[in-house]
Amino acid sequence: MKIESAEIFIDKPQVDVFEFLKDFKNFETLMPNNTSKFELLTSDKFIFSLKGMPEIILIKTFEKPYELITLGSEKDNLDFVLEIQIKTSENRKSLVRLNFEGNFNPIMATMIKKPISNFVNSIAENISNTI
Repeated sequence: MKIESAEIFIDKPQVDVFEFLKDFKNFETLMPNNTSKFELLTSDKFIFSLKGMPEIILIKTFEKPYELITLGSEKDNLDFVLEIQIKTSENRKSLVRLNFEGNFNPIMATMIKKPISNFVNSIAENISNTI
């Protein structure tokens, strides 16, 4: 299952956007309104839960300075990746896009597609409004 946010224009340089997003304590402000739990566990790991959904521990799995941050689940039974791509735009501004890719059985994919889509789009919108 693949879900992609719209590309978001940020009125800040790519370096500033990357530095903000690589600091996981900032994710608390980016979470959707229906977040029932958020806790920073380490500098590269946090746990969160959306109302009516189980807790998920996200860890940073890869980072390419100023261009890409990749997050994944700490649990092996949740096989997914959330990429945050950051590109330079004209006048030293930035473009951000979130890409979610998960390997789920068809029944599970059908059940979680809408909540995951809402999650990805909400994070993207909050990035636009926060940074």
